[in-house]
Amino acid sequence: MRHFGQIAPEVRKRLFCQEPCTFTADSPARLLSTALGATLYSPATRPRLADDILKQAARGVVSMVLCLEDSIDDADVPVGEENLVRQLNDLAKRSDTDVPLLFVRVRTPEQIPDLVRRLGPAVRMLSGFVLPKFTETRGMPFLEALSAAESATGQRLFAMPVLESPDLLYRESRVQTLEGIFRAVDKYRDRVLALRLGVTDFCSSYGLRRGPDMTAYDVQIVASVIADVVNMLARADGTGFTVTGPVWEYFRVQERMFKPQLRQSPFLEVEAVELRSKLIEHAMDGLLREISLDRANGLLGKTCIHPSHVLPVHALSVVSHEEFTDAQDILRPERGGGGVLRSAYTNKMNEVKPHRAWAERTLLRAEVFGVANEDIGFVELLAAGLSDD
Repeated sequence: MRHFGQIAPEVRKRLFCQEPCTFTADSPARLLSTALGATLYSPATRPRLADDILKQAARGVVSMVLCLEDSIDDADVPVGEENLVRQLNDLAKRSDTDVPLLFVRVRTPEQIPDLVRRLGPAVRMLSGFVLPKFTETRGMPFLEALSAAESATGQRLFAMPVLESPDLLYRESRVQTLEGIFRAVDKYRDRVLALRLGVTDFCSSYGLRRGPDMTAYDVQIVASVIADVVNMLARADGTGFTVTGPVWEYFRVQERMFKPQLRQSPFLEVEAVELRSKLIEHAMDGLLREISLDRANGLLGKTCIHPSHVLPVHALSVVSHEEFTDAQDILRPERGGGGVLRSAYTNKMNEVKPHRAWAERTLLRAEVFGVANEDIGFVELLAAGLSDD
């Protein structure tokens, strides 16, 4: 797998001064947690699930969640489990195909060993499980079940707990809940790939729903939870975890609405680029603003419920040439003692010690998502991905 692997090699060469690296499900956890990118959710009941997975992989999706929880009716759980087992076995028979990192979102701890047993050798298709409504009390049985399933099969299985409990939202119980969550995930640190935010559940506790022109950060009660989750669970001192961005609910505007303008060429004169930029800004402004705010607030990757969201998340994850240059300068061995230096772009101050953690994270993101050429921005990356679709 690699990000932007669906784009022709000659186009990638034009886009990137450092291309995204290749990785597999067996790559180190630190790299995989960064590489998750736009994690696309799909109901496990889909009748052509195996084909859907391969289709999305060909479009650039590198991580998917096959959901047995909120995305399906309670009465459909047995059918969903049966379909999931059948479809993953079908997928396992196609040994010559690359598949995304696949996770199953379960409802109960007991589903983990049961599904692993029913999958048999096809369990190798899984990278792990998504654990809903995670708190210390509720989450520990899930983590214990996952650890036992891993030991029984020899298959490396990661957990991605979802932080969506009302106890996390309510002010009077938030800190205690976060402390408990940290104890649980810290105990199983090697198995926790990322923590996911369930912002839709947060909003439901107050009867709220943000509109398409508003980000999660405009809903103050949600923004306060995100800030506290990052504060206590995503620190850059070695104790933190990757925390992913919340879902964007809207998909009314689809790629085909502006694809005709983009298909002509990814690299046209200024007027065409400006036209594309206006189209994209009008069509996807809320999503793009939220992705940018996710990264500014310490989140990496994003939960997605529609394929049209994937490419924007990945395009905005690419490291710019300017960011890359700054990060390299900050981390030069001769800068180990600290100090302040003017950026190579002569537009900012780089302070070595305070900016070191940012630089390290930036270079890891550069390894996974690549570094854009100096004249390449978001519009060109998005256009190239759409024109190749």
